[in-house]
Amino acid sequence: MTNSSAVPDDSTASHEPADDGRDKVVFLGDSITQDGNWSEWFADQRVVNLARGGSTTDDLLARLDEVVAEKPDEIVLLIGTNDLGTRQTVEHLVRNVETICVTLRRELPGARMLVQSVMPRGREYAHRIQETNIHLRQFSSTVKAQFLDLWAVLALEDGELNPAYTNDRLHLNDAGYEAWLTELRPALARLRELPPMTTPIQIIRPDQYARPER
Repeated sequence: MTNSSAVPDDSTASHEPADDGRDKVVFLGDSITQDGNWSEWFADQRVVNLARGGSTTDDLLARLDEVVAEKPDEIVLLIGTNDLGTRQTVEHLVRNVETICVTLRRELPGARMLVQSVMPRGREYAHRIQETNIHLRQFSSTVKAQFLDLWAVLALEDGELNPAYTNDRLHLNDAGYEAWLTELRPALARLRELPPMTTPIQIIRPDQYARPER
């Protein structure tokens, strides 16, 4: 996954921002996140962009050690569209995101976490994306994560990613990133107001996964 309309952020693990007292925020995801100019848009934070183009939830699971090693104050997660694009099931996607969040919460108990909904793309994906997002919304609170629903700001009524925000029905153009930021900036401001999590959580077991009633 690539996005020619955005200049990739240079805030990666190989360019460790100096510890100058600012909170460190790690961005996780695929190319939609990788191509964001996060260090420019959030200059008041120490930004580390660990998103990788083409990543699925399986790929992210395999490199969680990189995230833990950064010891971030905040984690911003957007992952899953490539799972659906490679015909993985909604259940597989959701279970992996649950495992990602549970692992990060266990290894980084004090980190603030923001889980974002899978973004709309072509309308043919709309039903599975919305089903996924229902589960992610329900699960997020169990790991003391905040949930940010991006559907309303990016999707048309039929579930298509607004053509004003994309050139290929998947990746965001400059206007798409601006629309995303209108939701993400206040969400991160609210996240930073929360105290670090210090109490234990109850881990959801895989057999507790259930599809929502229709």
